[in-house]
Amino acid sequence: MKSSHTILGIAALSGAIFLNACDTKNEEEIIIEELIDDTYAVQTEKLLVNIDTLHTELEHPWGMTWLSENKLLITEREGDILIFENDSFTGQKIEGLPVVRSSGQGGMMDIQAHPAYAENGWIYISIAKDKEDDKSTTAILRFKLEGNQAVQLEELWEATPAWKGGNHYGSRIIFDKDNYMFFSSGDRFDTPENAQSITNAHGKIHRLHDDGTVPTDNPFVNEPNAVTSIWSFGSRNPQGLVYDSENNRVWESEHGPQGGDELNLIEKGKNYGWPVITYGINYDGSTITEITEKEGMEQPATYYVPSIATAGMTLVTSDRYPQWQGDILIGALAKMHINRVDMDGTQALSQEVMFQDLGRVRQVSQSPDGYLYAITEGTGLLVKLIPVK
Repeated sequence: MKSSHTILGIAALSGAIFLNACDTKNEEEIIIEELIDDTYAVQTEKLLVNIDTLHTELEHPWGMTWLSENKLLITEREGDILIFENDSFTGQKIEGLPVVRSSGQGGMMDIQAHPAYAENGWIYISIAKDKEDDKSTTAILRFKLEGNQAVQLEELWEATPAWKGGNHYGSRIIFDKDNYMFFSSGDRFDTPENAQSITNAHGKIHRLHDDGTVPTDNPFVNEPNAVTSIWSFGSRNPQGLVYDSENNRVWESEHGPQGGDELNLIEKGKNYGWPVITYGINYDGSTITEITEKEGMEQPATYYVPSIATAGMTLVTSDRYPQWQGDILIGALAKMHINRVDMDGTQALSQEVMFQDLGRVRQVSQSPDGYLYAITEGTGLLVKLIPVK
């Protein structure tokens, strides 16, 4: 493993000192502002940005979460969780993790620290795990740390029934302001109709208490044979979730088939249509459905034809990027860029392709100190987006 701190294009930092004489005080006020050399910066529609490359040898990275302002964890699909401090890889990994099924699209997937991590120490992960008869499933677990050792490991949930094949596990994890946990599960690929039935866990957004118990106000708790963790249904393979704390909204991005990736506002009990309605077609070019709209099924805020392979995403709230505030940034795996969705409340106005060929962008996240980070497959990068003043 190798860490580096380079600005793509080798742009350097410099400092400037401004002196301001105070009329009312017999002293000078010194203001230090950090300036950034913009020689090799990337001009987007609204911001000039340097891409600071922090690490170059990630292997199939999937998720990231901060335990503090300076400590970052990154999952790798093969089963590792890497430890970064002060934007550098420490060379250490978390020990004592569960065995994962690291084949196909499965493995060690998302990771999320509890909102009250500083008080309770809980870290949540989603994994693909083996089941009997060569089947597998998505599971949600949590653990605490003693040093770098995972302890008090608990499995909170698993998708039922287990399924053969190695595709469409989902999955992302987020928490809302009341510490409810939302997470996604994929339709498992070969049976898209799974997404329309509330008697299985596949192709859904789920909601649980942080201890894994089912909230009594979930929409299907009183439905016969329903999976009671379901919050919404009709999703294909959702690999992006983000919580808008200011407006108490959950946003989701999901992979369409050939065309038809979607950005959705997720609401209680609603049906997002897959596979009854879609803007995509089968990979062989055949038709999935003749319709893109149907009464009782939600329309996406925006969609992508052709597909960009929407992965993890974040909502920009940081003052460091004032021109992007309120916008959603989505990682594009197939099209290898960061996609900015210009948002006006819940309305998607336009899309911008940014940082083309950065790599297969698996996740974009905002750190506690307000910087944006991204992790990529193929190029194996951890990068930090630094706005140029």
